[in-house]
Amino acid sequence: MVSIIEAKTAWKTTVGAMKNHDFYHTYDYHHISKKEDEHPILFSYTEGDVVIVIPFLKRAIPNTDYFDLTSVYGYAGPLSSNVDSSFDTSKFKKALDNWLNDEKIIAVFSRLHPYLEHQNHILSGMGSRPMLGKVVNIDIAQSLEEQRKQYGKSTKNRTNKCRRLCEVKKAETDEEINTFIDIYYENMDRLSANKNYYFSREYFFNFLKCEDFETDILLVNHLEDNYTVAASMFVKTGKIVQFHLSGSRTDYLSIAPANLFLDEMRLRGTAEGYTYFNLGGGLGGREDSLYNFKASFSKTYKEFSVWKYIANQEIYDALSKDKANTDTDYFPLYRSN
Repeated sequence: MVSIIEAKTAWKTTVGAMKNHDFYHTYDYHHISKKEDEHPILFSYTEGDVVIVIPFLKRAIPNTDYFDLTSVYGYAGPLSSNVDSSFDTSKFKKALDNWLNDEKIIAVFSRLHPYLEHQNHILSGMGSRPMLGKVVNIDIAQSLEEQRKQYGKSTKNRTNKCRRLCEVKKAETDEEINTFIDIYYENMDRLSANKNYYFSREYFFNFLKCEDFETDILLVNHLEDNYTVAASMFVKTGKIVQFHLSGSRTDYLSIAPANLFLDEMRLRGTAEGYTYFNLGGGLGGREDSLYNFKASFSKTYKEFSVWKYIANQEIYDALSKDKANTDTDYFPLYRSN
């Protein structure tokens, strides 16, 4: 049986009943993340005691009667209950295909979650799931000593030095939250980041009001200068801590304040009983300087994949005909620039 969930209470109840989920699956995150032309929905499939749910953002394809589905920024994909590697996905696939056809949905894209089980099995036989890169995990179920052994020598030394110069505190006031936002914007300016990463000030305050997950903003304050030199937002759901958005003051990069807020969250996450501390990967999944920085904290990683599924090949090809010779992996092709 297929149902589409849009109301907050039903969405929250359904996702909460799954064994594991992350904040990327929640109603609140979908509604603060959606763009003007995107409509959050939760696809739900039931077969006996098996439940599979997949959150999506539904979009009209301009100048057509058709739609496509995409996922929020982050790690989403299917959640399941009573599914293991022996589950026969044929009825699920048929039900999904029928629904996509009925709704005139041409293509489906979703970023998958590296830490949740059975996503690849559930989606087997439906499109492709290319691996884009690695994400770094600090196993905070281990002892603090075992975690620390995985730090690179330079990371240990720079973290120790920064801890002598600075203290870490949780942002509590509007002024402290605005300080974090200012630092985040400075960081984006320095990196010449894509405009999509310049979230509005309102977005950050709305994020902190979300009830479906818990968010901590940690500030790194320079003791001698009495100045906040770095800050980061961490999101905690179930067993997982996610390193979400962060920034460091350009003038203080030499003391490596980002090392300190990661080290501090590791300590706090361990004390609070979490299992995974996901640092994410490099830009676009590449093993670049950002990835190498994160990998200096842990030798443990997970593979990050995306799901690309063409539900109606004939219409997809017709919509993409003007882009047929474009050298790009962008999906869906008809939305490429």
